[in-house]
Amino acid sequence: MTTPAVHRIPEEVHRRRWAILGVLMLSLLIVVLDNSILNVAIKTISTPAPTGLGATQSELEWAINSYTLVFAGLLFSAGLLGDRLGRKKVLLGGLVVFGIGSALAAESGSPAQLIAFRALMAVGAAFVMPATLAVLMNVFEREEQPKAIGVWAGGVGIAIAIGPITGGLLLDHFWWGSVFLVNVPIVLIAIALMIWLVPDSRDPKPGRIDPIGVVLSVVGLVLLVYGIIKGGELADFTDPTVLVTIGAGLAVLAAFVVFEARSDHPSIDVTYFKNKVFSAAMAVITLVFFALMGVTFFSVFYTQSVRGYSPLETGLLLLPLAIAQMIFAPRARLVVDRIGVRATTTVAMLVLAASLLAFALFDRDTPLWVLEIVFFAMGAGMAHVMTPTSVVIMQALPREKAGSASALSNTFRQVGGALGIAVLGSVLSTAYRNGIEDKLGGLPPGLRDTAGESIEATLGVAAKLGDRGKALVGPADDAFLHAMHITAVWGAAIALVGAVVVALFLPGRPKTGPETAGDTGDAGEEEALARVES
Repeated sequence: MTTPAVHRIPEEVHRRRWAILGVLMLSLLIVVLDNSILNVAIKTISTPAPTGLGATQSELEWAINSYTLVFAGLLFSAGLLGDRLGRKKVLLGGLVVFGIGSALAAESGSPAQLIAFRALMAVGAAFVMPATLAVLMNVFEREEQPKAIGVWAGGVGIAIAIGPITGGLLLDHFWWGSVFLVNVPIVLIAIALMIWLVPDSRDPKPGRIDPIGVVLSVVGLVLLVYGIIKGGELADFTDPTVLVTIGAGLAVLAAFVVFEARSDHPSIDVTYFKNKVFSAAMAVITLVFFALMGVTFFSVFYTQSVRGYSPLETGLLLLPLAIAQMIFAPRARLVVDRIGVRATTTVAMLVLAASLLAFALFDRDTPLWVLEIVFFAMGAGMAHVMTPTSVVIMQALPREKAGSASALSNTFRQVGGALGIAVLGSVLSTAYRNGIEDKLGGLPPGLRDTAGESIEATLGVAAKLGDRGKALVGPADDAFLHAMHITAVWGAAIALVGAVVVALFLPGRPKTGPETAGDTGDAGEEEALARVES
């Protein structure tokens, strides 16, 4: 005889769960909004003062990667602190730090200051992101979690839509720093709503913080990414500085893995990865963001530098990607219910690979409707990968470990994105320099080196030379398009690897029986939920 289902969530929390989800999505919005706004602002920031900061391509990569690396390095410890201190307290603290970092970034006087303040913003974001998903898992019953996660993932699509358009409008009317200052009022609204609506929760048996692991992971990733970016900047990956830096990064990361395996309070519990489904889902998230972040980085220069569109027009061009996310992310669970996780994500990864490969066919006159279809396909593919894999990851662990699962998911997402920008950015930089250098022979040696760094650097030098520089514009466009084609093929190949991984390891049709990945944690679940404070 079966007993009727009993709500484990306190009734007063259960009643306002959708309002709580709205507040969590607003908190998530500012983290994602910041990156999507920055995507359309990077060309402006690379423009010489007073319009921008005159940032080089490598400095632009660091402005993005200083955020993603600090974010990724702190996520797991931030998740554990949320489990220990209370997710609401950690969310509020993270929002305050993020708001302060945004205000300082808006007033940056140099690329170095921008890089430093972006890192401060990442400290705050690292405490926001895992806590939002952990709170979600604690205010929704298990049967509603896939739907709630789908809506949560749809919030990412909203941010992707709002970000580029907002960034374009701000850049059309204000200075470049306005794209960071806009975060401050959103932070204030989110804090007020959170204090009013969101309950606190914590893990009754939280893990211990692992400062050595945090330091090893951040140092290893920074060294690795620095070496990769430096190799692209020099167009020479055999340079001793590049090889030593990459080697040191890999050595420190290897030491991190060994330390984590032996630690009794690791930053990353490697035992989670014994579950093949969990490991495959994490690998796919990493590969998706590796490919997408790298391609997004060069697509802005394609639309603005080669095609000549403004930041606002570029933001509008990205709308189909965001609309597809908003349409499909909340509904992806319905496809999974019908055909299973494996088939859904495999097809989605193939769609992503095809849309990334399409960039290898683009030229300066490609019709806009083709570009829009490709962006829509990218958004649809993304939605049908992220929602199912997020559910797999979050339900693979007991509910009281929600902070850890969320942090792991976001850590691998950010590491994948940072490596994607570093690797594919370096491929783009190397291919561009090799394509343009024989056209720069008539320039003085100092200008020749500067002009070879990126298409923006070439166009900047051409503008300074006046009529003499006009001859460089066509070769710069050609060199960039060639470099973009090579980079797009690399991105598509990475997405294909992801398709193979999901086809081999993710589950098929969902089971109808009681044995699901996360059911082992019911006892801990009840204990954790007893700590939810209304």
